[in-house]
Amino acid sequence: MEWTDEGTIIGLKAHGESAVILEVMTREHGRHLGLVRGGRSAKAQAPLQPGNHVSLTWRARLDEHLGEYKIELLASHAARLMAAPVALYGLATVSGLLRLLPERDPHPGLYEGLSVLIAHLDEPQLAPALVVRFELAMLGELGFGLDLSRCAVTQSPDDLSHVSPKSGKAVSRPVAQPYLDRLLALPAFLVEGQGGRTPSAAEILAGFALTGFFLRRHILEPRDLREPPERARLIELAGRAAANAAEADPSTDSA
Repeated sequence: MEWTDEGTIIGLKAHGESAVILEVMTREHGRHLGLVRGGRSAKAQAPLQPGNHVSLTWRARLDEHLGEYKIELLASHAARLMAAPVALYGLATVSGLLRLLPERDPHPGLYEGLSVLIAHLDEPQLAPALVVRFELAMLGELGFGLDLSRCAVTQSPDDLSHVSPKSGKAVSRPVAQPYLDRLLALPAFLVEGQGGRTPSAAEILAGFALTGFFLRRHILEPRDLREPPERARLIELAGRAAANAAEADPSTDSA
């Protein structure tokens, strides 16, 4: 068995004295593991870092075997990402989510989303919103997508402000008013046509609260898993960065 693909490295661990098992989110083969012989050598370590974009050839005698990777570096992002705390926590958060996918199950939409995220993950004003969007995409890929396109009651796409925790559907502001204590806030940057400005600190936190609620309910708790600690740290940094941006730019709207 043999194939060639490209992907983003999301993890690695030592194997034996000199090898590593590399975990890659590939374009056509999903999240896929493979052995890299000599991967612990000083020469091999630089390209085998999380966040790097690589071309890889996988070979194995049988399809169900772990197999071996031959790696060629296409774009090095690791050094840039390691220099930014928000990128480190963001990459760890997203990588943890990707590990919930069945191995070798293609998810081209998530692959493209990860590529966009990697390109901007070291930008504190942009990365948190992209991570929230990625979490929404993960929910959709795993069969628990939210319907944020129109109000669940009126079917109108206008003035959407909340989400029902029961149905995962959006609710418009007038409909939501009597039930605010039972609904989840829907930040404007997640509403179609409402992007274009930097989300406020409150909107970023509301976005993470929204995705976190459904990730816990549908994905983590049924598997007896907890949120990775990196996600909590990312949320803390995101809120701080957004608040600093708002102070620096008086024109930024508050939530």
